[in-house]
Amino acid sequence: NGQGVAQNYAKAFEWYSKAAAQGHASAQYNLGVMYANGRGVGQSDAKAFEWYSKAAAQGYALAQYNLGVMYVNGQGVAQNYAKAFEWFSKAAAQGYASAQYNLGVMYDNGQGIARNPALANEWYLKAANNGSAMAQFNIGQHYLHGSNGLPKNRVQALNWLKKAANNGHAQAKLVLAGLQ
Repeated sequence: NGQGVAQNYAKAFEWYSKAAAQGHASAQYNLGVMYANGRGVGQSDAKAFEWYSKAAAQGYALAQYNLGVMYVNGQGVAQNYAKAFEWFSKAAAQGYASAQYNLGVMYDNGQGIARNPALANEWYLKAANNGSAMAQFNIGQHYLHGSNGLPKNRVQALNWLKKAANNGHAQAKLVLAGLQ
């Protein structure tokens, strides 16, 4: 990140490559990020996928999550919701809030898994409790409208919408302003 020294992506790539070759999952993940963003190296979704896969196989949650995103978007790999669900599940089991939120979305929309509003809410709640503003917003909206299997409950809705707004969720701020 350039702390204490000038930022140098080429040098970072060199050191991450050495560590990744020795099997360090965080270095493998960081190489994936560098390839995904074209920092210090030519942009390559296929190479990003390759390095994320190596880190994910070692249980690295961020890499597992990024593989899920790549499968959802068909980025560097054929779109495959079932595979995305698999990788999000692995990252979510480690408490990674963004993966938990995405499992909620997948259960909500029936992507890669049968639609199940109760399980969607369960995953949204886990993600919300782990600080996901998007999950907090979704839970708040469901309580506000009495949707997705949750009862209409203004107190709960306001509670979750305020949490989302405090976490920077712009739409939650707009909804709250409209409720005042």
